[in-house]
This record gives sequence, C-alpha cells and structure tokens, in this order.
Amino acid sequence: MGLKALDYETMNENVKKVQYAVRGELYLRASELQKEGKKIIFTNVGNPHALGQKPLTFPRQVVALCQAPFLLDDPNVGLIFPADAIARAKHYLSLTSGGLGAYSDSRGIPGVRKEVAEFIERRDGYPSDPELIFLTDGASKGVMQILNCIIRGQGDGVLVPVPQYPLYSATISLFGGSLVPYYLEETANWGLDVNNLRESVAQARFKGITVRAMVIINPGNPTGQCLSEANLREILNFCYQENLVLLGDEVYQQNIYQDERPFISSRKVLMDMGPPISKEVQLVSFHTVSKGYWGECGQRGGYFEMTNIPPKTVDEIYKIASISLSPNVPAQIFMGLMVNPLKPGDVSYDQYVRESKGILESLRRRARIMTDGFNSCKNVVCNFTEGAMYSFPQIHLPPKAIEAAKQAGKVPDVFYCLKLLEATGISTVPGSGFGQKEGVFHLRTTILPAEEDMPEIMSSFKKFNDEFMAQYEDNWNHSRM
Repeated sequence: MGLKALDYETMNENVKKVQYAVRGELYLRASELQKEGKKIIFTNVGNPHALGQKPLTFPRQVVALCQAPFLLDDPNVGLIFPADAIARAKHYLSLTSGGLGAYSDSRGIPGVRKEVAEFIERRDGYPSDPELIFLTDGASKGVMQILNCIIRGQGDGVLVPVPQYPLYSATISLFGGSLVPYYLEETANWGLDVNNLRESVAQARFKGITVRAMVIINPGNPTGQCLSEANLREILNFCYQENLVLLGDEVYQQNIYQDERPFISSRKVLMDMGPPISKEVQLVSFHTVSKGYWGECGQRGGYFEMTNIPPKTVDEIYKIASISLSPNVPAQIFMGLMVNPLKPGDVSYDQYVRESKGILESLRRRARIMTDGFNSCKNVVCNFTEGAMYSFPQIHLPPKAIEAAKQAGKVPDVFYCLKLLEATGISTVPGSGFGQKEGVFHLRTTILPAEEDMPEIMSSFKKFNDEFMAQYEDNWNHSRM
C-alpha cells in the first residue's frame, strides 16, 4: 500500500509550517511535569479563570437562565436569581429563534449585533452599522476569516508587529501567505516607528511580495504597551498611503493599568481624521469576551466590525461565515452582556461594579509587582505593563549560557525557560515564539496568577535567575543593562 492522504509525508505542507509557541514545547513539558505530580503555574496563556479569576456573577446568572429556560417558569426563580438577570435572560431568549440550542444567523443574532453597534457608538462617538458586525467564536476565528479573504497566495504579505501574538504567524502560514515583520522598539516602550514600517514594506516588495494588510495589537500582546493617538494617526496615514487594510486587534481594551495612555480605538482615530482618509482606509476591528475583567476564554465569544469594506466583499465574508452555520449562541449572549452592561440603579449593578473593579485593580497591582520583580533581577530588564495581561522581560544571557543551549540543541531562551520550569514550576513562553531581534532574548508571562501568590512566584523566579546567572557567568560583565 502507498502513502495515504493523512500520512505525515503527504499532508498539506502549510499545516506543517505552522508554529504556535503558546502551546508549544514548554507547555508540553509543563503538562508532563504536572502529570508527574509537580505543581505547575501556567503563565503561558492569557487564561484568567484557569489561574483563579472568578467569573462575574451577573452574566453567568443570565446565561444559566438562558441555558435552562424552564427555571424561568419556576415560581421560586425570584428567590435565587435577581430580577434584572431574569429580565435580561427573557430579553435574550426572545432574540433567538428557538433558544440556545438553535443556530443563529451566520453573522450572529441581529439583536446582539445591534447592542454591539450601540456600544461602539458610545465608545467612539460615531454611529456603527450592525450589518457590518459579525459575531465570531472568539476573536481568533474572526482574524482567521479575514486573513483567509486577504491572502491569495505566498506572494501576498501581511505586516505583523514583532514581537507578535503567534495567532498571526500561524494563520498566515496556514493560508500560505508571507509574514512581513515590523519591529517594535523596546527602548521606546515598544513604540512603533513609521520609518521602520516603510523599510519593512520596501524589503518585502524587493522580494516580490505584495503587502496587503497591516496588523496592530493594541494594547500589545506580548508587549503590554498602549498605542498613543499620535501613533494611531501615523499608522492610519501609512495605511492610506500604502493602500493597506488595517486589522485592529483590540481585545485588551478593558485591560489598562495606567492613566497616561487610555485605550483609543483605531476606528475613533480614523473617523476623527475626516475625509479622504476616513472614507478610504479599510479597517477591521476585533474584540472578545475572553479578556478584560470578563476573562471568559472558554466561552469563545468575539466580534469583528468592518469599516469602508465594499458591500460585495461583505457578502463574500458572509458566505465564508455561513460554512460554519453559526457562531456559538451562548457566547453571543455573553457578548451582548459585555457590550450592554448593567446601569446604575439596576439591582445587580453594585455587585457587578465591585467585582469588575476588584479584578482590574488587582491586575493593576499585579502588573506593578511583576515589573518591579523582574527589574530587581540580575541581567533582566522589563518595560511596565501598561495594558493587556503580559510581562515581556528581556533576559541578558551570558555567552556560557548561550553555548550551553547550543550544546543541548536548544534556542537560548527556550533553554532558559525550560530550566526555569524544571526549577520553579513556572511555565512561560520563550520570546523566540513571538519573534524578537537577533541575539536578544525574552520570555512572556501573564500577570494573571493570584495576587497573594505573586510575591512568592517573583521571589522563586529571582532565586532561579540569580543562580542561573551565577552558574553561567564566569566573571562575565556583571553590570545591569
């Protein structure tokens, strides 16, 4: 018998090219150690509930009632569920065509898309059209749908920030396109230089690549910075000049840990700029229920909104969405609840504010504990996490450690992260999984472990790091970077 279609040798080559470090070698090793009984702290993925964040009460009450609508007929329902949760569950059930077990429209429930459009209008001050909003199974599914429409073959390039979230590199590989990196400047707080963008595009064109789109992640993942309004204007001008679609990954917009640079959406800046730019630049923005103080990763709820995308293209994107029939319906209700939150005076409002504020304030403190902890370590330097859920410290590895990694057949930061995992149980992601400048090494960790565990985690990291540096330093330059 010859080779079969699903033998490794004959599989789609694009699938084999996919790399996804967040669930890569480190994660697999951590899972093995966990099976052997070692306590593992999984800081490799932004998965708040897995690290002990409690779900918000109100949205869970509403979805519980929608999942079990017979509870609404129980005369005692008002003893267990607050009146506003009961009212909201009835509202969402009335929008569906048969409860949570029925498919919705392939773009999502019209009533929920209307709530998303109203949220965007409140946020940005400009009207939004529900017909240009598609609900998706998490933001990732939306990103994949849009990249699938943009990439026609390996001659098509997408500008992606480096360090980047590997969803982009993996999806571009899968669809057979070319990733065109643009480097964020670590010393400028992971800022973005338009000259660097121009250079990246020129180099790609020189190689025969047609650059068609640009990705921004704001707030940044893994880098945690918030883009300024001026930076966003420069990016939109650049997309206008170069005729690029801008993909705005804005899933961390609730996760802001400083007051100097609040989140501003790409769409608001685009509209503020006025014509011709506001009428010309094609923009797709993404959001999710997985992040923020919701952290409902497992529910897989997201949306994308399209600006300046021609109606015929929207029809084609709808056709692609229809292949999956419908995004999952409970997640659509979570999205509705996120974009249409409780208001002052609602029975559950005070509890909702207390819970959400408690989570955000704790994350703000954790961002500070972690940044300060990394900066107190030998040969480690870390920008403050302004937003999102991650720290991305640079680890200055001694030549002897780099040599030892080579001997072990490992990339140096993978070598360091594996040693860290074995010694402390802290599971991180090596910077090489996100892309970084040649000869520069990082690791990414989430700021999500429980606040009370944070000091102990940082002190075990410091102890490991200082011992590692002592082992490999050999009178190497001891100065802090």
